[in-house]
Amino acid sequence: MGRTYLVEEGIGQYLTELSTKVKPYVTGLLIGQCSPQRDYVIRAVRTPPKEQQQEEESLGPPKLASLDEEWITTHASQVSRMLPGGLLVLGVFMIATPELAKDGQNALRKLIFSVEKSLSKRRLWKPTEEEVSDRAALQICSATKKVVCRTYDVQDPKSSAKPADWKYQSALTASWVALGCTVNVNIHIPLLATSPNHDLEKNTKNGLNRWSKQIEDSVFLINGQVKDEDAELLEGQKKFRGNTQPSTQISDVKVLTQLCQGASPRSTATVQVCSGSINLRGAVKCRAYIHSNKPKVKEAIQALKRDIINTLSDRCEILFEDLILNEGPQKKNFGREYHVLPQRLFVPVAGSSVMLSDYKFGDEAAGEIQERFVEMLDQPVQAEDMHIAEDISTVDICPVTDSPSDTPQAQLTKATLLLKLQQNMGLVVAAAVAVLASIFSFNYFSD
Repeated sequence: MGRTYLVEEGIGQYLTELSTKVKPYVTGLLIGQCSPQRDYVIRAVRTPPKEQQQEEESLGPPKLASLDEEWITTHASQVSRMLPGGLLVLGVFMIATPELAKDGQNALRKLIFSVEKSLSKRRLWKPTEEEVSDRAALQICSATKKVVCRTYDVQDPKSSAKPADWKYQSALTASWVALGCTVNVNIHIPLLATSPNHDLEKNTKNGLNRWSKQIEDSVFLINGQVKDEDAELLEGQKKFRGNTQPSTQISDVKVLTQLCQGASPRSTATVQVCSGSINLRGAVKCRAYIHSNKPKVKEAIQALKRDIINTLSDRCEILFEDLILNEGPQKKNFGREYHVLPQRLFVPVAGSSVMLSDYKFGDEAAGEIQERFVEMLDQPVQAEDMHIAEDISTVDICPVTDSPSDTPQAQLTKATLLLKLQQNMGLVVAAAVAVLASIFSFNYFSD
């Protein structure tokens, strides 16, 4: 028995319209949510066309072997940034002419594994053992409109195709649950002096990796309560039957970060010689969506945790991409600089209770965001529907110097002074203890 995919009814119309324009094939992504019982597909998004692709089509009959994997996986990475917690790229689809249908499944299989490999590289979290790892490969014949859905296990490189059911359903997300929280961020990432050339992006990722483990170990209060992970999220709540209008139930979540890491309250201080630091500060808005078919508390919390981790990681990625675009890839080291992280905004999806998101720099016009939604998600967006969810968050990059000890005292920045104070605090305390001990010893023997 294969997996069942419940699909938003509007996707059928979208795919039918694409099939009338196909010349001679089109690929795209399936977006939705996995659950132990079934999967939900809430959007299908075509791959943005390339100018080069149009030129190749004019040269002769194209072949599926010429599929641009890099272009498709890059699109998947961009789209994944625009998905709130609980949503992911569930698979890929292809609409092709009968002549190309023969090689369709092989091409789809290759794409599924390429997309998953690309997405997994960017994640700061690891999938759980019980998590669904099947991804969908949907093939549609442009002539006969025949739909064939199969799945592949992306955790098994030798996985073979398994049949799956593809069922359309109206108002699929009408009663989904939304969880929202605001997380205050104050992350200090040291730049070690032992490394002569500091790669800021790599250091930031390492620092976020450590922070993500704190988020994983945090306590989550849903509507002010700590709930058992295996309990039903909607337990005790009334269910309104026959409601086909989008009406999301929103749960307020508080995140309590543990101060003490590990089983033992004892900890060992580590002194590291640093020549600079990166400081991330601000408050980020996070959101996750979960299906309404008896969801477990642990499913909802996991979706929100991943959104918290993803949203900060994605913003830093976007910032460094912007710096490289403006400064050039050769600029790896920076002086004292302040940067503003892009702000998160949410946009409603027509006919759905789920909202998608994007990130906006302060100088970006609304028109640029609208163009990005059309290009990445094939969805027109009205400027008045874009809701910026939060205040500004910043990145403070303190100076990176080759030899901190050679820096004149007058030129030391406040951040460097703080670093030196932190590094030498242990020595100061030790010296004070030694002085007190000698005074006590002297007084003792004098008496």
